[in-house]
Amino acid sequence: MSALSLEQMKSIDPRTVDRESLRDIESVRIDASLPKEERIADFIRQIGNPYCYRHGRYVVKVSFADTGVTLEDRLASYIASKV
Repeated sequence: MSALSLEQMKSIDPRTVDRESLRDIESVRIDASLPKEERIADFIRQIGNPYCYRHGRYVVKVSFADTGVTLEDRLASYIASKV
């Protein structure tokens, strides 16, 4: 997968994308016995575009901020704010 194709995947507009061209994340199966790098590669192979996919009838667009904060940090902060 080239840097150009990743940029193209990131730039897809979820409001105008053809829903039928997206894979449904509910069909993705992760083999937890694989090493981390192989799990990532297998996920991308199955989902196609990791930045834009379907979850049932919904289109999901994923983006990341360029910060040093991890997803785990954000989730912990969110959960702490709800307690």
